[in-house]
Amino acid sequence: MDDLNIPFQTIDWSKVEKTEHKGESGVAYWQTLQFHGLRIRIVEYSAGYVADHWCQKGHIVHCLEGKVTNEQEDGTSSVLTPGMSYVVSDDLSSHRSVTKDGVKLLIVDGDFLKLK
Repeated sequence: MDDLNIPFQTIDWSKVEKTEHKGESGVAYWQTLQFHGLRIRIVEYSAGYVADHWCQKGHIVHCLEGKVTNEQEDGTSSVLTPGMSYVVSDDLSSHRSVTKDGVKLLIVDGDFLKLK
């Protein structure tokens, strides 16, 4: 088997280490699995979290708990609540996450989201 392939596996997120990432305000806790060209994360933003940068990276984001506002640098925004998702390719948006009360997200990104 090619070592770039991902064999079948289950993920017990309770055993995946959390890393802390400070925002402009609040904090994010990431649990990250990294594969070749693919990153899968459970990300929890604390109440009052505002990202400290505008992100141009592509993502698939699915809201598991709470509510998050996705601000665009052009002034538009959208809100995700549990069961909602957004998807965007690299370099097609300049966005950041903001949450008043906290949120838990599943985020998938990687090489497959690069512009062709």
